Amino acid sequence: QVDLVESGGGLVQAGGSLRLSCAVSGRSIASVNLMAWYRQAPGKQREFVAFSATGGTISYGDSGKGRFTISRDNAQNTVYLQMNSLKPEDTAVYYCAAGLGRSYIWGQGTQVTVSS
Repeated sequence: QVDLVESGGGLVQAGGSLRLSCAVSGRSIASVNLMAWYRQAPGKQREFVAFSATGGTISYGDSGKGRFTISRDNAQNTVYLQMNSLKPEDTAVYYCAAGLGRSYIWGQGTQVTVSS
């Protein structure tokens, strides 16, 4: 069983920063080519935020470009999303995902609320 547990969300003022963590159990993330972050705001569809591939390829959605950074710590088996210069429109539940060749495995999400 592969489990992903997000943490690090919370309430922050506009302009502030948060670092989200995705702790993975049941599989070494070094063997998972694709790790990704998505987010979903109330009443909206789930939105792509960032992905990291083991070959070094990183990509960001338009909303987080220049502000968000995805990274991996293989020793801790954890994926991070550093979020800077947060805006109220970043308010959402943030989900970690692991691509295992056939489908995504999803975490349960962590709430990020940015106040103005």
